[in-house]
Amino acid sequence: MSTTTDPGPATQAGADAGTSDRYDDLRSIEAEVGTLIRRVKRVMGERAREIHPDLHPITYFILTHLAVHGPLRGADLSDAFGMDKGGVSRQVQTLVDLGLVERQPDAEDRRAILLDATDEGRQRLRTVSRNRSDRFDQRLAHWSDAELATFARQLASYNRALSDD
Repeated sequence: MSTTTDPGPATQAGADAGTSDRYDDLRSIEAEVGTLIRRVKRVMGERAREIHPDLHPITYFILTHLAVHGPLRGADLSDAFGMDKGGVSRQVQTLVDLGLVERQPDAEDRRAILLDATDEGRQRLRTVSRNRSDRFDQRLAHWSDAELATFARQLASYNRALSDD
């Protein structure tokens, strides 16, 4: 004769509470990440406007990408941003018109054009980066070094866990 152990109402309630707590914690993380995404979108718009009042956030990202990875061909930007060549071309033209990006012939293929951030573009990005870093440091000034390190590790772990999304 086999015997089964009934967990009993108290044990089952504890398990349900644990599941409920985990569910609630996961929903809380989703909500906080949603808040973070909205804040990042707003901040990206602010950074773009720090570069130039009429600059669109995606154009800011293209400038940042060129400053780090340039010079690049337009097709490389299309691939990096998942945009069609026409969309990239319009964004790049805005940056060229503002003197933040320049076109130059490709030394390896004279028919091709390379795009790169100008010195002015890089300088404006450095200024925005410095301002951003200062604001970030001020906002988290009350966090201890240990809290910052723990959060950085946990955020990196979170990003690794969701890297396929």
